[in-house]
Amino acid sequence: MSVVQGFPPVAAADARLLILGSMPGRASLDAGRYYAHPRNAFWPIVGELLGFAPELPYVQRLQALQAAGVALWDVIAACERAGSLDADIVAGSVHANDFSAFFAVHRQIRDVFFNGAAAEQAFRRHVLPGLALPGLRLHRLPSTSPAHAALDRAAKLAAWSAIVALPNK
Repeated sequence: MSVVQGFPPVAAADARLLILGSMPGRASLDAGRYYAHPRNAFWPIVGELLGFAPELPYVQRLQALQAAGVALWDVIAACERAGSLDADIVAGSVHANDFSAFFAVHRQIRDVFFNGAAAEQAFRRHVLPGLALPGLRLHRLPSTSPAHAALDRAAKLAAWSAIVALPNK
């Protein structure tokens, strides 16, 4: 069992929504990039919805997210986990990221979208009880991970279209 550490947030000061994963998988940690596993549908889906090519260089994909008002981060800052699966995270080892500080800087974010159930559950358990942020809207989306094969790409794309359906407030 090894301790794994996540990445810093990708967020412009004027971000209007936040997409949260649980903890990057091994391929992402090894590459030093969010959603680096070649079969993860995150970049193809988000690229299609926000109008950028998912094969753009990583830095340009991050810039496209920020230009669209989308922030990206993970709920978990560090944990013990063998492998890449959320199910392998040792529950008592979870250290959440500092969302109070994050939301203090990113005051326009009112919508948080979870990339899968594990991210939502971790947020509700480790973050929400200590977060004083009334009006925050939480939305669970199907995981883009290749491990979540219950939905095909078209169904995931349809669900993820919620990130572009929000009013610009």
